[in-house]
Amino acid sequence: MPKMKTRKAVASKFRVTATGKLKASRPGRRHKLTGKTPKRKRQLRRPGLVDDGHLKTYKRLMCL
Repeated sequence: MPKMKTRKAVASKFRVTATGKLKASRPGRRHKLTGKTPKRKRQLRRPGLVDDGHLKTYKRLMCL
């Protein structure tokens, strides 16, 4: 059976932590920023962890 190819689009959006979880940048920080509070924009800078419901799918696409 051949090797699975990594989905490069998925691999470019996520980073793997030391414990095997996935980190990704948060959505909502590209445009329409005038309606958001400074606190909300500041918190959107930090990357978030992928929830358990999607973790298995993304890991399979990244061949982990």
